[in-house]
Amino acid sequence: MNQNSTAGARARRGAGHEPRRKRAREDRMTASKATPKVPATVYKPTTQEAAALEAQQARRQKENSAPRVKIEMKAGVAHLSFDHDDQGIAGTLVMEAIGTADFEFVEGLLGHLANVAKQRNAVEAKDLNFLLAVVKGIEPRDQIEAMLAAQMAAVHNATMTFARRLNHVDNIPKQDSAERAFNKLARTFTAQVEALKRYRNAGEQTVRVEHVTVNEGGQAVVGNVTHGGGAASKKPGATS
Repeated sequence: MNQNSTAGARARRGAGHEPRRKRAREDRMTASKATPKVPATVYKPTTQEAAALEAQQARRQKENSAPRVKIEMKAGVAHLSFDHDDQGIAGTLVMEAIGTADFEFVEGLLGHLANVAKQRNAVEAKDLNFLLAVVKGIEPRDQIEAMLAAQMAAVHNATMTFARRLNHVDNIPKQDSAERAFNKLARTFTAQVEALKRYRNAGEQTVRVEHVTVNEGGQAVVGNVTHGGGAASKKPGATS
């Protein structure tokens, strides 16, 4: 048998299979059209989840009122702008979020935070926006609180850096060095929190009543009162 006859036989066999293949394709298409599509199941949150989602939405509307910062690196210099259509309005929103009315203060503070966030001569927007989120989350009421909040963000950033180093040391000297730095930074952050509380509570007087006892006759005695023999004893130095 020559090559031409062999090729002709293959062609005839292929031609015989082609109608069957075509019918199979048509059957599959018909079956797919006839089968109704089952809609995807939509998850329904529980009552607790729905309440958490609603609370989170309200929190995000409050805390995300100030726009994020965008960064463009040019010749090794970070140029900052706000992710907003109007840079003036964006600056006002950021000023409100950090407790100031001075845009130059905002520019300076963002520059300081950018220097803290810089790694390998570059500033990532996500790192800078994290530090800014820490400052906004503290809700500073004036520039003093804003500066303290920025320092707290910087100390936290350094604390996490030395925590990572402490977790990856391979000898005792490096472990001791990282541990000392980590402990100092952690104590500093705690001191900053206490300083912020004292500053915010400056001028506010707190009156603490330890115990109140009303004696017979309606006279109140304020202080630590001891009891003996079933009757309230008089305070030291009290006259009858």
